[in-house]
Amino acid sequence: MTRMHGTTIVAVHKDGVSALAGDGQVTLGDQIVKRGAVKVRRLDRGPVVAGFAGAVSDAFTLMEKFEGYLAGAKGDLMRAAVDTVKEWRTDRALRNLEAMLLVADAERILSLSGAGDVVAPDVPVAAVGSGGAYAQAAARALLEHTDLSAAQIAREAIRIAGDIDVYTSGSATVLAVPTDADAAADGEADA
Repeated sequence: MTRMHGTTIVAVHKDGVSALAGDGQVTLGDQIVKRGAVKVRRLDRGPVVAGFAGAVSDAFTLMEKFEGYLAGAKGDLMRAAVDTVKEWRTDRALRNLEAMLLVADAERILSLSGAGDVVAPDVPVAAVGSGGAYAQAAARALLEHTDLSAAQIAREAIRIAGDIDVYTSGSATVLAVPTDADAAADGEADA
């Protein structure tokens, strides 16, 4: 079976805004099969954004679990994340899911994995996916050495990762919280 590759997701927190950007490329073997997949979305009616890398059906299952825990936790991002990875790690069916999630609210970014990890990065940047290391390095440099907004940094980090990683397209869908930060990004955010 040919392994499906693709996606880079990066999250940046700056000046009270968290921005999440995801490229839309999906690759099957050596062939690009889609460039416009949307792998970031708003949860909990807007105050939380999430993105995923990995197997799409697995990621959707995990995103639904997280969203359910988020509703039960009344929007408490950390509690929902911990409850999600607990179930992910201990449930017989879920433990084999191959995906990673990045979630963010206006205060923090969290990375969730099936190994039971919930990581809040020391530097307010996190990334997952095939070009994650490239996007994370680019975002950290931009965060430390430019005046760009969180959304602009996230978009540029995806573009830079796309120049290096063949599984990243370089074009991005960007979502930010609070939601009015999308408009404040000078038209930089996509729906």
